[in-house]
Amino acid sequence: MESVLRGIAIYAILLVILRLSGRRTLAQMTAFDFVLLLIIAETTQQALLGDDFSIANAVLLILTLFVTDILLSYVKAWVPSAAKWIDGTPTVLISLGKPDQRAMQRARVALDDVLDAAREQHGLERLDQIKFAVLEVGGHLSIIPTEK
Repeated sequence: MESVLRGIAIYAILLVILRLSGRRTLAQMTAFDFVLLLIIAETTQQALLGDDFSIANAVLLILTLFVTDILLSYVKAWVPSAAKWIDGTPTVLISLGKPDQRAMQRARVALDDVLDAAREQHGLERLDQIKFAVLEVGGHLSIIPTEK
């Protein structure tokens, strides 16, 4: 039972930390982020397993993490407000060619990142060619060009 509680606690703690770190953390992985991910994995492994390194305990933890994730997906489906809290909501960064500086600062997205995404997705070169730029829940930028 202790392993199940540890698994649920670590899942919840990592969910909160990832949620607080922002969506851009998930979408842009640098070499530093990868190293950080490896350190977190090693640290959580010890917190999850404790002194019991048996296969049975590992299987129990894996099942606990999967069941917790599946239950959360049901909670998000049944209670839409929980989905907003858990996953967040899309953030409009540019509306009709005008950047929302406050939203961009909160999301830690630079104008260059938006213009880069606009070039990659639609070949756009200027800000006035962007109707909307949205930071999606998954951390990627969606660019909607103005109609010609």
